[in-house]
Amino acid sequence: MTSSRTLNPELLAPAGGPEPFYAALAAGADAIYCGMGSFNARRKANNFTDEAFQAACRAAHLAGSRVYVTVNVVIKDEEMREALALIDRCWQLGADAFIIQDWGLFFEVRRLMPEVETHISTQANIHDARGAAWCKAAGADRVTLSRELSVDEIAHIHDAVDIELEVFSHGAICFCYSGICLLSSFTSRGRSANRGMCAQPCRLPYELIDESGRSWSAAGRERALCPRDTCTVDMLPRLLDAGAHALKLEGRMKAPDYVHSIVSAYRAQLDDVLARRPISSQVAEARYRQLKRCFNRDFTTEYQQGRSGDEMMSYERSNNRGQVIGEVLGSRPLGNTRGLKPDDKRRRAAWTRLRLDEPVGKGDLLELRHDDEFDQFLTCLAPEDTAAGSIIECRTARAMPAGARVRLIRSQAALDAAEAALKRPVARKRPVDVRVIAHLGQPFTVELRCVDDDAVLGRAEGFIIEAARTRAVCADDLIEHVGRMGSSPFEATSFDIQLDAGCGMGFSAVHRVRAAACEALERAILALHESRVPHALAAPAERRAESYAAEDAVPEICALVTSREAARLARDAGAVRIYMAVDDLLAAGVSPQGIAREKIIPVLDEVSREVDHERLDPWLASGTPAAVGTISELSLGAERASLVELRSCIPVHNVACMQALGERGANGIWLSPELTLAEIERIAPHRGSLTLGLTVLGAPRVMTSEHCILQVAGACIHDCGRCRLRTRDFKLKNIDGRMLPVRTGLDGRSRLYDGTPIDATPQIPQLLRAGVTRFLVDGTLLDADELSRWVARARRALDAALAGRTPERRMPKTSSGCLFQGVE
Repeated sequence: MTSSRTLNPELLAPAGGPEPFYAALAAGADAIYCGMGSFNARRKANNFTDEAFQAACRAAHLAGSRVYVTVNVVIKDEEMREALALIDRCWQLGADAFIIQDWGLFFEVRRLMPEVETHISTQANIHDARGAAWCKAAGADRVTLSRELSVDEIAHIHDAVDIELEVFSHGAICFCYSGICLLSSFTSRGRSANRGMCAQPCRLPYELIDESGRSWSAAGRERALCPRDTCTVDMLPRLLDAGAHALKLEGRMKAPDYVHSIVSAYRAQLDDVLARRPISSQVAEARYRQLKRCFNRDFTTEYQQGRSGDEMMSYERSNNRGQVIGEVLGSRPLGNTRGLKPDDKRRRAAWTRLRLDEPVGKGDLLELRHDDEFDQFLTCLAPEDTAAGSIIECRTARAMPAGARVRLIRSQAALDAAEAALKRPVARKRPVDVRVIAHLGQPFTVELRCVDDDAVLGRAEGFIIEAARTRAVCADDLIEHVGRMGSSPFEATSFDIQLDAGCGMGFSAVHRVRAAACEALERAILALHESRVPHALAAPAERRAESYAAEDAVPEICALVTSREAARLARDAGAVRIYMAVDDLLAAGVSPQGIAREKIIPVLDEVSREVDHERLDPWLASGTPAAVGTISELSLGAERASLVELRSCIPVHNVACMQALGERGANGIWLSPELTLAEIERIAPHRGSLTLGLTVLGAPRVMTSEHCILQVAGACIHDCGRCRLRTRDFKLKNIDGRMLPVRTGLDGRSRLYDGTPIDATPQIPQLLRAGVTRFLVDGTLLDADELSRWVARARRALDAALAGRTPERRMPKTSSGCLFQGVE
């Protein structure tokens, strides 16, 4: 049962182009999110032209729905003007709100377009109340929370912060915390997930390899990084009670039939929940069946339940699983096979008998796949509508062995429903209350008010009413004729007929007044969005650059180490600034109170959920440095006057972002490994009093997941503290033979690293000239000898740069990362 906590919850649907948009609208979406231009996380979707987008906004507003534009990527500095112009243009075309990841873009929108509604994207990695409160204080209207949060965590944030919360309710799950994934950038030629060009390497096969080269991947667990899809259709009461305002359905790369099916299923479920109607087991089963017959990798609610185990993973396959509906009983040859060998007979077309446990419809696409021959699957079409419990025969390209599973992977009914919806002249009609005023000697008047917003009125007057010469008009006559809304975007739901006795009128004249009232209501609705004027947009970096005078900073070699001994070795080799992750500090017996004595700077996680606060928060103290990985910890550090350095997992790609975060408590910034040298040279001169750093040696962290990657071995003991696998040097081997090191913490979170270290020491002279003064050697994966050599190498490179000499050439078996190739 829902509580009063969530008023008017919003069903938020995806649209990768006009057809999915109208399918979502027809199916009952309260709001639809879509992309425009190239600044969105689904740049490969069809997206919209200006004309198509304006028409879509108009249709949505007439239906009572809202339209959000995703601008949920990091923005390069040279793109800022274009991104702001895109938002301004979409605002004028009718957009209701913008979903934003980049903090520079967000703060520029707040400064230049204060009336524009802004939502924080899940790509911004917000997963606690403190982070949500920071967003609210910054001017955000809504926060899209990380997918990993449990229902209880959502409830805690709702209770603590008065801001709209958007949660993912259905669809694909990223394996990595959103917004901090670099796997695609570093393994797929610069196709950045943070720029909308993710190549989805997480869906590919991987093999877990130990230090001896032995494979630990259990049979049937080839997809180590591939989660199932979220499906919360049965959890809507809990989500609403927790305070979820918007229920987000994922799928901007999906076809209209997918969008129409999932939106209509969730619409029906949400309406029943809100009306407190009991949902029978038959109805629940039918809705679940509808969802399973859309593209899915099987379903999970592990994150919502506060878990992240094997049950959330789709280890066997990353493509569409559909719904299991039965099994193969056997096959018989389609024609004469006398004289053919058994293998030849098998390859001939056949009639295959299927036993159905679920109903099928004519034209449904079925997949036949046997566990013993997993890659030798077939597809066929259901020949007719058939009930569960039946046996049917389908024509197949060859025989299939008995026992093969039968899955329904494409529903003809879903295709037909979407096609029918797209053929409607009006995708969805908006309910209106009708008032008819018919008094003798007065103008015949029709008033229309939207049921969902009675402040919006359409009113029209017409002919003067005279006494009837023959039959007087009755109230039922007016209900029938005024209620005929025809091709208008409205439908009448209630009538208030104020009619004098003995009135006479022609119904064609009544129709004209009703049509005029409909037109007046359309104008009233659209006027709310069509009176917008362009904003005055300045070029932020150029406008503000002159007010900054860069301060001289002493260049420093820094080292990220994992132990006290490693810290000593790094100092001996020339590092003057030592960093250590909080978990490593705790393992080494270093307390927050003793950190200054050790002369080590704590590195806080890139995840800071409520459960992490007790472990992470004590390391932030007044006047002491700390490197933070989340907006939440930046907020706390600023409150405590800590000398906060932003880790590179808070991406800074433009001057506006650098300046805005500096104004909100950052003292230093570690630049993103996705930046090119030219991009660094563009933004670094505008650093002001901020100190900029860059990792110049080490393996980049490319993923952080709440799920433990080591579980792919099938040997989890559910006790991270006693897990022997955690102490091993495991790597994931991808299909190209690339080895990606894996590390798992005591909390079960996994971090994945690129197997090819970065060596940017040859570029230290250019970086120095640009204004970068901290150069980090990441020793997370290094042994003692390697750490000493690499720190010494960085020291030599810096000394050479300061002396005007050329540093040594790049080390073998390393790369320059994104410094020259950049990311898409």
